[in-house]
Amino acid sequence: MGDAIRVRAVVEADYAAWRPLWDGYNRFYGRYDATALDDNITAQTWARFFAPAEPLAALVAEAKGRVAGLAHIVFHRSTTRLEDVCYLQDLYTDETARGQGIGRALIEAVCAMAQAAGCRRVYWQTHESNQAGRALYDKLAQHKGFIVYSREW
Repeated sequence: MGDAIRVRAVVEADYAAWRPLWDGYNRFYGRYDATALDDNITAQTWARFFAPAEPLAALVAEAKGRVAGLAHIVFHRSTTRLEDVCYLQDLYTDETARGQGIGRALIEAVCAMAQAAGCRRVYWQTHESNQAGRALYDKLAQHKGFIVYSREW
């Protein structure tokens, strides 16, 4: 395998390698300790990746013989297009593997998967403080200036 990056669909046997990445992603966005996701959410998320009727999909990136990155996507309808769009909901590379092209490889694989599914748009969001991620995203996509609002209960 060498230094090549291989992106592929997640399989159930990947759970032990996926879970630390998922936990790292959630930690990056402040979901840990008292604010950690409930284990039921993680279990249901994992199960949804393998349920045929779900609009979710998960990819992992292998580098140097190990799973080092993840991407979770959601296909959904749009009011401004006839074809579905693809939302890249989660993207994460293990801290020890950053700067090696894993994030780029995952984004390109998501775009190829979306195109194969008939989508003409992939979009994602990140926190404004994610400078390293934004440096990559600015090379691969166009920031359209939207600001995200959220209301939770």
